[in-house]
Amino acid sequence: MSNEAFNLQSGLQQLLEGIQGAGGAGVVGFILLYGLFTVLLLPGTILTLSAGVIFGAVQGSIYAWIGATLGATLAFLTGRYLARQWVTQKIAHRSRFQAIDRAVSQAGLKIVLLTRLSPLFPFNLLNYAFGITGVSLRDYVLGSVGMIPTTILYVYIGSLAGNLTQLETTAQPGDPRLYWAFRIVGLLTTLAVTVFITQTARKALAAAAPEEPSNS
Repeated sequence: MSNEAFNLQSGLQQLLEGIQGAGGAGVVGFILLYGLFTVLLLPGTILTLSAGVIFGAVQGSIYAWIGATLGATLAFLTGRYLARQWVTQKIAHRSRFQAIDRAVSQAGLKIVLLTRLSPLFPFNLLNYAFGITGVSLRDYVLGSVGMIPTTILYVYIGSLAGNLTQLETTAQPGDPRLYWAFRIVGLLTTLAVTVFITQTARKALAAAAPEEPSNS
């Protein structure tokens, strides 16, 4: 590990230790930190695990989910209002991209929800990607409930660690069956969302395709 990476990790640990003993201010600080990590495309797993150590399984799950939702919403809005116009201009003449955009706008809540349920989809990158689609802010935020199962799992894993320094050695919950149940559900959800998005986009493409000229 480089000195720079070590310093960043050490600094984050000190920050989390400060949050741990700060009471209500620590809760607010943790949520804002999680939101910042999400906007900056930084991995939030360590924060989710840390939530279990600092706040316990129940409260940690709530605070981690709120922080992730806050960051995801800010990233979505950034992508929509700072990048959407440029991206729209780039794809304005491409009917296939427009059709896929319409597919998301028609079934946005389902697509967002399913991708959130799957831990295999890149969470941080998707936040910005959804911003340049036609999904409404309301459906996007509602779809954030799909993050709850994975959040609970990782917060629970973190809660098994005695302190923040033990997080790296806490790889899975005490009951392996629970861990693998979540992994299997995640895999099945990934397959489901892939099929659903493909079918929805195909229907939108078919509806957008120009009619073939008649031979008569």
